[in-house]
Amino acid sequence: MCAPKGATLLGAPRITHLALLVYLTFAPLRIIQTAHWILAISTGVISLPRKLRNSLRCALQKRELRTHEFDMKIAIEGCCHGELDAIYSHIASLEERNGYKVDLLLVCGDFQAIRNYHDLQCMAVPDKYKKLGGFLKYYTGQAKAPILTIVIGGNHEASNYFWELYHGGWLAPNIYFLGHAGCVQVNGVRIAGASGIFKAQDFRQGHWERIPYNHSSVRSIYHIREYNVRRLSLLSSPAVFLSHDWPQGIEHHGNLRDLLRRKPYFRDDINKGVLGSPPLMGLLRTLKPQWWFSAHLHCRFEATVLHNSRDPDASSIRDATKSAEKTNPDEINIEDDVDTEPAAAAVPAEGRGIAPRNTDEIILDDEEEDVEAPPTPLPPPTETKFLALDKCLPRRQFLEVIDVDIIPPGQHREDGLVLSFDPEWLAITRAFHQHMTLSRTQSSYPDETSARDAVQREIGWIKEHVLANKDNGIIKVDDIQQFVMTAPAPAPEDKDTRAQPPYYPNPQTAAFCELLQIENKVNLIVPESGSTA
Repeated sequence: MCAPKGATLLGAPRITHLALLVYLTFAPLRIIQTAHWILAISTGVISLPRKLRNSLRCALQKRELRTHEFDMKIAIEGCCHGELDAIYSHIASLEERNGYKVDLLLVCGDFQAIRNYHDLQCMAVPDKYKKLGGFLKYYTGQAKAPILTIVIGGNHEASNYFWELYHGGWLAPNIYFLGHAGCVQVNGVRIAGASGIFKAQDFRQGHWERIPYNHSSVRSIYHIREYNVRRLSLLSSPAVFLSHDWPQGIEHHGNLRDLLRRKPYFRDDINKGVLGSPPLMGLLRTLKPQWWFSAHLHCRFEATVLHNSRDPDASSIRDATKSAEKTNPDEINIEDDVDTEPAAAAVPAEGRGIAPRNTDEIILDDEEEDVEAPPTPLPPPTETKFLALDKCLPRRQFLEVIDVDIIPPGQHREDGLVLSFDPEWLAITRAFHQHMTLSRTQSSYPDETSARDAVQREIGWIKEHVLANKDNGIIKVDDIQQFVMTAPAPAPEDKDTRAQPPYYPNPQTAAFCELLQIENKVNLIVPESGSTA
């Protein structure tokens, strides 16, 4: 309900007391309420019971008044699965219903940037899921994304296109891929992320996969590599981190009992300690971002990680997982070929029944094994808010809107939303580029002290060669990378093709490498994935 016509803040002195405190105190927790709505409460258009007013007054006395200006509104999407139209439409309906404007959309993987029928042959899904999705019209220019959109990759992608933009780049106008790993800034808000999912047998390999992909490489190409985890671990703390996988053990930092009530088929993986990605939990503990968003498991789940706190007691974890085994009532069995090297954790323990399986996803048997995360020093104690979201379907919790303050406050209202490169990430990219390996056997890494020293040297290089003469030290992405259609739109005669596309060198990757004066390894002519190079 809105305030009476003509009412203003200046005409309602009561708002400077209780109602304004309500706004400033509680608005950062969820959706910010408008000043007119607050005015309606304080002027009696919307009345509050006396007991509620008293309770609210007591609560305010116990809280410290927040003075941050929350002037960037960010929408987070779980799994996209090519449903861009539905996602943008849902955001528009939220804007109309709540009277706000979303500035930025973040997508946590399974984006499915399919450009034509050949791209479908580079996506690891059963044939019945190989369909051109909603991304195509944004790629061809038939439509433009109404909101700046930043995405990471999951385990169901056109991996050939994401390899073209390994270091990040525009998938379509106003839709930016963060890369296999990356960090950018939007008006000073640092957003980092890691594409793909974890599989122990591929974690320590180099990037050996080449088009045309075979049965193995079409899967392994989206498995996260230690190379990228090590690079990300060198970042200072970002505001936001995106991953497709959940960090391993995150379920113990939220309402585990409720999670198991909704997803009982998670219980066996939780008991075995194989739900989620070990390297990602290592990154969460190291980077300590304010927010961490994930998808992949097709459910909404909140958690708070208190850094330097002890993990939950093992007995309490066992108690939370005692619920009886159940089957998923919404189960859809999706059979697909399995990887040639199954993980040991996939074998049930002797005497134990096979637990129900979450098949509300496309299953490719990407099992996980424990692997030690890279060691990193502990930064000052903080907490990280974790949120996982569902896939885009009716009556699912697939999208959430949060508010983030901008430094300097109000910047985007004057200059518009600015996507820029993160100088520290550019320095890390230069420092680690020599260790990017294009064969199965990954070259050795420097120790952490040497790696951090190298990054500091490269920060000096970035300041001298990249940031010099830049306004406010900002390197706008648009000044370096511009979207280019590298692959053609779909041809009707290719609808039933089984052929994979040729490799398309992407000018955006070339421009990024030229900016940093590094070798463009992505566009090199190298042996195909079936070789032993």
